[in-house]
Amino acid sequence: MTSLSRRAYVALTRRLKTSVGKRFSRFVGVAIVSLGASQLALLVLVSAAHVTPGIAGVVAAAFGAAVSYVLSRWAWERKGRPDVLRETLPFWVVSAGAWLVLGLASHYSSVLANSLGLEHWERQGFINLGYFLANCVTFVSRFLIFHYVLFADRGSAAAAAAPSAVPDGAEPAPFGPNGSWPADGDGRWASNGEGAELPGRGARR
Repeated sequence: MTSLSRRAYVALTRRLKTSVGKRFSRFVGVAIVSLGASQLALLVLVSAAHVTPGIAGVVAAAFGAAVSYVLSRWAWERKGRPDVLRETLPFWVVSAGAWLVLGLASHYSSVLANSLGLEHWERQGFINLGYFLANCVTFVSRFLIFHYVLFADRGSAAAAAAPSAVPDGAEPAPFGPNGSWPADGDGRWASNGEGAELPGRGARR
């Protein structure tokens, strides 16, 4: 059991050192901070500002999403002015989709709890469980969308996909840019690798 745990720990450590692992571990911190920010905003709005719970919930969710956006740019090392059409707007669309999923999860968990005849605390626990499971789904979904679509490193991908001027394993062309015989004194032509000089221009073969 100890050996198995050790191997699992080593495998997890290696995964976290990859690009995806680093982004995922950072996104966990982003999710925790944004959740705390939204909960704090909800508390202030309801307790201190006396805002109705419905409006306070929407404002708190938007505040948490704003914090998540700023920290997500940090997690994926985005600097400078954000691209509104390719980054900011899609982020809020994804966030709105997550809110919809969470709202539906809470609603149907409540309906199912009522149909099961659960009491007050059991009903609250059942609804919170459904909300938590939906949060797990939206968390993983948002990470995949952010990592592979929204904050994808398009510059590196394009550079990696660009064809090389010289095929892998091939030597550069020995002739000049116009196919001419190389100039005398070119160091590349001083030897053929075995100590014998290559013929110059005009030499008999």
